[in-house]
Amino acid sequence: MFRQVAEPAEADIPMSNFNQESVLSVHHWTDNLFSFTTTRDPSFRFRNGEFTMIGLKVGDKPLLRAYSVASANYEESLEFFSIKVQDGPLTSRLQHLKEGDQIIVSRKATGTLVIDNLLDGRNLYLVGTGTGLAPFLSVIKDPETYERFEKVVLLHGCRRVAELAYGEMITETLPKHDFLGDYIRNQLIYYPTVTRDPFRNRGRITDLMTSGKLFDDIGLPDLDAEKDRVMICGSPALLHDTREMLLDRGFVEGNHGEAGQFVVEKAFAER
Repeated sequence: MFRQVAEPAEADIPMSNFNQESVLSVHHWTDNLFSFTTTRDPSFRFRNGEFTMIGLKVGDKPLLRAYSVASANYEESLEFFSIKVQDGPLTSRLQHLKEGDQIIVSRKATGTLVIDNLLDGRNLYLVGTGTGLAPFLSVIKDPETYERFEKVVLLHGCRRVAELAYGEMITETLPKHDFLGDYIRNQLIYYPTVTRDPFRNRGRITDLMTSGKLFDDIGLPDLDAEKDRVMICGSPALLHDTREMLLDRGFVEGNHGEAGQFVVEKAFAER
């Protein structure tokens, strides 16, 4: 999904645990980022924000890694957002996908970044870096997200402006969506920021939060554990720093067993 380090080798998992899907489209955002869509087996169910295992069949075994599903759970196709690891066993192959190619997708999805794992609140902050944006692309297309929260703040941090993928979809396409448009226009706040290029928003997300600049820019009050909820997905540094900041402010972490005031997707963190 993002910042992949050690990619998995061939897995001893029965092929019967997977659906075979066809690639419908591929988009290369930069030399290091790409996304692709595939067909979706009608039996595959997931909650917005979850991830699944996808990959390629190598011999008689699947070559796999975890990817968040970037498409919403009501859409007919599946979408995934990936980095390119040139010597990675899987992404070195996936980056060459073409329309009509075949991939395998696990029949099951899981993950902590679902709104069911959050207590009710006022504003929902979706904090992602790099391809950690992926699960939030499905969350912001979920009508229930807007029914549960007054404002949904999507924060996307990258090094370079070119890496701010999906910006046009978020700012131009979704506000015109027949069903979601009103939600998006009235409740979604998109705040992209970069660290290495000139841009209207500069700096690390945690620094922008701590300094208060983020809240000044978007016109909302500072984080309040009683009213605000947070989801985090991205680099190990983001996960650590944001989690520590929230704990220091009295936020309680949620999980599958008990809803909390913030949740973190740990499945992609570097070991």
